[in-house]
Amino acid sequence: MDIQDTIKKEVARVLKELGVEIEEKEILLSASDTREHGDYTTNIAFKKAKALSLAPLALAEKIADRIRFDGLEKCEAVKPGFINFFLKSDELGQVIKEILDKKEHFGDVTLGKGTTINVEYVSANPTGTLHLGHARGAALGDSISRILKKAGYNVTREYYINDAGNQIDHLGESLIARYLQLFGIDAPVPEDGYHGEEIIRIAKSLKDEVGDAYVENAREHIDFFKKYGSRLLLEFIKQDLHAFRVDQDVYTSEKAIRERGAVEDVLEKLKPYCYESEGALFLDTKKDGDDKDRVLVKSDGSYTYLLPDIAYHDDKFSRGFDRLVDLFGADHHGYITRLKSAVKDLGHDPEKLDVCLVQMVRLFKDGEEFKMSKRTGNAISMKELIEECGVDAVRYFFVSRSGNSHLDFDIDLAKSLGSENPVYYAQYTHARLCGILLNGKAFLPFEPKGDLLTSESERSLLLLLKNYPEIIASAAKELEPYKVTNYIHSLAMAINEFYTKCRVLDDKDPSLSKQRLALVDACRIVLADSLSLIGVSAPERMVSRDKEESGL
Repeated sequence: MDIQDTIKKEVARVLKELGVEIEEKEILLSASDTREHGDYTTNIAFKKAKALSLAPLALAEKIADRIRFDGLEKCEAVKPGFINFFLKSDELGQVIKEILDKKEHFGDVTLGKGTTINVEYVSANPTGTLHLGHARGAALGDSISRILKKAGYNVTREYYINDAGNQIDHLGESLIARYLQLFGIDAPVPEDGYHGEEIIRIAKSLKDEVGDAYVENAREHIDFFKKYGSRLLLEFIKQDLHAFRVDQDVYTSEKAIRERGAVEDVLEKLKPYCYESEGALFLDTKKDGDDKDRVLVKSDGSYTYLLPDIAYHDDKFSRGFDRLVDLFGADHHGYITRLKSAVKDLGHDPEKLDVCLVQMVRLFKDGEEFKMSKRTGNAISMKELIEECGVDAVRYFFVSRSGNSHLDFDIDLAKSLGSENPVYYAQYTHARLCGILLNGKAFLPFEPKGDLLTSESERSLLLLLKNYPEIIASAAKELEPYKVTNYIHSLAMAINEFYTKCRVLDDKDPSLSKQRLALVDACRIVLADSLSLIGVSAPERMVSRDKEESGL
């Protein structure tokens, strides 16, 4: 049993003896900041003092006096009513053996055992290259998927291809114009078309393939141009995502959903919740908290974007997923209520649909906001930012804050080679651990124990390692990867404090060195695993600020 579970079970037992029934999940434990306050602390006495007509401190003292379990060094009550738990060093040290045995599977939790979950993210229209908003959504969605998988969920990563509707019509017209221009024909790109250099690139590819076959009657073959252009653009998007270490399992086509009649089927199911007004068909979403009812079918008979999107979510639910997670741009905030209302009307549980909002990113360079690409004069693409700063830095920074918070990305900081750059700091720490282990081979086999690891820096490290599964569970429950980046930074800081204060390789005390090296190896495993959850590499060697190779 995990030590936190043991503490909660013991506190619940004591409270029951005192006359208060309580579930273990009501008992909140938090890791203490300093050894003075123990290893764990709880505020349960504040919550239950009134039920026993006691002051919080008096109840805390009664609980502390009765707490007993193996591995406890002491338990004390402190003003104004907290209970602090001090663990024996060998109890804390047991986590080392657990990590060395389980390796990268340490921290795996069973939160989502038996639960299938679909995470849909990016889903950019195949009409151009990915921008920074897409990149942040990709980093968050992929990291959420990795964390959920570690938390025991059966995860499917999905990309919804918006390959139908007006934007694809505009793509076809834009590609026709660029294709004809290659033959010297004056064919302007429509004002509402797509002007990116990627359309020119596709036009050249098409010319190489078919020559002038479509010059005379291009507009009669607009469906071909739409299909050709969206297919190649989707391939470009997939390539860029793969370079960003993002790969989806399923690609679902809006066009395919429309072609099989799923939109009409959903419309028929929703009609009991609809009404007509001024020739349009409205869905009653106000009943579920929306600020107004929403149009599904316009007065001209065309569908709004909402209707096929409802059909797509009905399709996902029909595939048997226990839970759906969508990542939407922050401008879709008002979309959530109407979508949940619609899926409820279709007989699905709206509580099984979670929507994470992704705020935009602002780039800064040399202290000033940086908006335009020098190469194209347009907004900087995801691919350009990766080329400038590297995948590791972009992925780390993009998930280092909640997706619902705006993010200012400092290009200079992301490229810097020093401790002020958190991703470099974490990777450098991992390389340092690898170097220590390499130099410590003479002390093999290491001793995965903790009875000699009694300094505050060692105990802090052990406690952080022990808390890793809790971090995973919390990040998975709240769908917040920033909890992992916070943990990475805390762990890296604790490792470097330990390295500064404790001599790891000491021929005069080989027993202590063997335990410290085992601790180093455990830290290496957890640091690498936590970095992998946000798609960041854990190199064994790094280049330091002054460009000297380090890690050995």
